[in-house]
Amino acid sequence: MKPIWFAVAAALAAFVWWRRRRLEPPLMIGLGLVAIGAAVYGTGLIEMPDFEQVLTDVGEALGTWTYLLVALLCFLESGAGIGLLVPGETAIVVGGVVAGQGQIDIVLLIAIAWVTAVAGDLTSFFIGRKLGRAFLVKHGPRVKIDEHRIEQVEAFYAKHGGKAVFLGRFVGLVRAVSPFVAGSSGMRTRRFLPYDVLAAGIMVTFFCLLGYLFWRSIDRVLEIARQGTFALGVVITVVVAIVVAVRWLRVERNREQLDAFLDAQEGKPAIGPVVRFVRAFGRRLVGPARFLWNRLTPGQLGLELTSLLAIAAVGSFVFFGYLIVLDPITELTPGDERGVRWSADLHAAWLTEAAKVVTHLGALPVAGGALVLVAAVLLWRREWLEGLALLAGLVITYAGVHITKAATDRPRPLQPLVETAGSAYPSGHAAYAVFWVAIAIALRRAFPGLASRAIVLTAGIAIAVAVGLSRIYLRVHWFSDVAGGWGLASTTLALTGMVALVVGFFTSGRARLEPEPEPPVLGPR
Repeated sequence: MKPIWFAVAAALAAFVWWRRRRLEPPLMIGLGLVAIGAAVYGTGLIEMPDFEQVLTDVGEALGTWTYLLVALLCFLESGAGIGLLVPGETAIVVGGVVAGQGQIDIVLLIAIAWVTAVAGDLTSFFIGRKLGRAFLVKHGPRVKIDEHRIEQVEAFYAKHGGKAVFLGRFVGLVRAVSPFVAGSSGMRTRRFLPYDVLAAGIMVTFFCLLGYLFWRSIDRVLEIARQGTFALGVVITVVVAIVVAVRWLRVERNREQLDAFLDAQEGKPAIGPVVRFVRAFGRRLVGPARFLWNRLTPGQLGLELTSLLAIAAVGSFVFFGYLIVLDPITELTPGDERGVRWSADLHAAWLTEAAKVVTHLGALPVAGGALVLVAAVLLWRREWLEGLALLAGLVITYAGVHITKAATDRPRPLQPLVETAGSAYPSGHAAYAVFWVAIAIALRRAFPGLASRAIVLTAGIAIAVAVGLSRIYLRVHWFSDVAGGWGLASTTLALTGMVALVVGFFTSGRARLEPEPEPPVLGPR
């Protein structure tokens, strides 16, 4: 017996009976059948199939045909509204698991899932564009959506449609209908597409890599995916509610009504002390909350801090993710095995000599020495915070590398092409090579123009990548060691940079001199 399903059946039956004179016959019959099905399922006589297990079994059996399975479900999720019944992230995670087993390629999987997800969204978008508004005007009143509400939605998408499309991609039920609503509201394609492509790419890549990295524990992966999606949906809902509340409080009349209501409540013996405490706490919270909002959104130092926070999040995910995956630490990932094969296939005397030269760019005396030199120049120029941030990043990265090596004691690949010793994870050379990226960012003011700065930054990234690849080619590190080194250094340097930005903001006087911009407002004015 499953009482909750009896409760669902009873609630649906009561709703149908209450609205029997207003519901159309097809909808009434459909809801009645759902209520009957819920009641039968509640008896325990019929068990619904475990769709996630079905997807897992099908994915393992299909092999390379998993590409087609993931592509179809990614397309149908929003293109046909299937996401209302089956979360698309489940299919994407299963595809990542199959890639982790070595049956398909993870990069091609991400590309296919990304393209088909966007194609499904565009299909739903153009369906909404074609018959959306007329459909909503005709059928909306049955679910309390009148023409005035439709006009509000259209105004909202005209002002905040990009954010709605982006955030809606990460909330299961919203993901299935958001493109249709965007199309029916008259949102332009050139505005819809960039947000949708970016959001779909982030979502698809995250869930593919989640399955790829944790492929040995499919049940755990799917549980993480469900919990993560639910948590993100809750966070987005809370943030939207806060923004709507802020917008409501910006109206003086609304604030007066709220103050009058709270004044009346303070006089009540039961809840008066609680109301007084909440009001006092709220006044103290306004300043820090406004500061945090402006730090995580464009304006003042917001964009820089948000970018560093994103780098730290990705870097820590990679670093700690491999620590969790490599359990026991002697296990190899598909990327590790592929790196060994790649090294054997490309082996050549001239390439080995070139790799030995490149790999020295990631040695601590070279990369660390260059970072110390740049930090010294910054300190000499009285740019104290940037110089100290670089030095702190170097020290913390060095400590993190050696502490992790001692804790993991992971064996290195067999038959290395250069002499080496010590634990493999993480790669110190790969971590120190990220210093070149930090150097390129620190020297940005020395190069006039966006193009020259982009070239310097690209060169720093290229050196970091080349050093990492050289470690894999020389068979002194596994791919996971290199990725972990990149992740560790990215995290530590981003965190020290964030500290420098915040300290500099307060000590420079900008926090007092620059007015705080109002938080963004949702909905039409």
